[in-house]
Amino acid sequence: MTLTRSELPDTGVPEPESVVVDVAGIPVSALLAESPDPRAVLVALHGGATTGAYFDYPGHPELSLVRLARRLGFTVLAPDRPGYGASAPFTDRLATPAARVDLMFGAVQALLAGLPRGAGLFLLSHSAGSELTLRMATDVRYRDLIGLELAGTGREYHPDAMELLRSVSPDNPRPPGVGDLIWNPIHLYPPDVLRGGAIAVPGPRIEATGVVDWPNKDFPELAARVRIPVRFTVGDHERVWRSDPAGLAEVGALFTAAPRVVLNRQFGTAHNTSVGYTAAAYHLGVLSFVEECIVTAETAPPEG
Repeated sequence: MTLTRSELPDTGVPEPESVVVDVAGIPVSALLAESPDPRAVLVALHGGATTGAYFDYPGHPELSLVRLARRLGFTVLAPDRPGYGASAPFTDRLATPAARVDLMFGAVQALLAGLPRGAGLFLLSHSAGSELTLRMATDVRYRDLIGLELAGTGREYHPDAMELLRSVSPDNPRPPGVGDLIWNPIHLYPPDVLRGGAIAVPGPRIEATGVVDWPNKDFPELAARVRIPVRFTVGDHERVWRSDPAGLAEVGALFTAAPRVVLNRQFGTAHNTSVGYTAAAYHLGVLSFVEECIVTAETAPPEG
């Protein structure tokens, strides 16, 4: 089966702005698409070996979460995670999870300073970005979070990935064969997007430990502390993580304190949910969930 390219006509939405902010001497770069009266603000964190441009792939506006969400009335902030973009030269100061969470908190607050937030912040992440996103979602400093979307991650590796990813270490953060796992099946991506050449960057060594600790330690511990609505998405052609119904259910069961958990198996989708032919379908599903979170936040009874 060959999927045709989805087309979203250009309606004159302004280009996302490239911005940089200093946080305690460390620069953080990001893409920002501002809505003057936003429904909410989406903070989108990319996965490994890329940047915030993952959510606005060059030359493919029809795939862009940033542009679609802006058109539908949301402000979108897509930071380059710690160790990527402008902060890459400062990786030695970002070795601990606490340092990375602090950096991202400072960046989000500075980049959104003075901007309306609508109903609040909605966090979204892909793949390796999920670790930082969950730490942000459980940080008491974020007082206006309305929901969370995770994609491209999981609780148990796909059989195709298990042996390969066991060899990941700080000295071998990206073993040969990882690219094949991430970018197959190739027919699910536009030919010039395949393997993400336009947005590919080296990943920092600090991420290798996170890959090893994530499924059995960090993910279960952090998920159990999340107290906002959660949507979890996995592509039906995912080859890094299990994507069968039992695998989804195992992830959903981790969020014991969340008021609502939605499990989504995205049709016609491989690992990179935001740059394949079904990116627009996936993003519309995310934004539908954001709308539900907005209603929940706006209609919640007063505390006390």
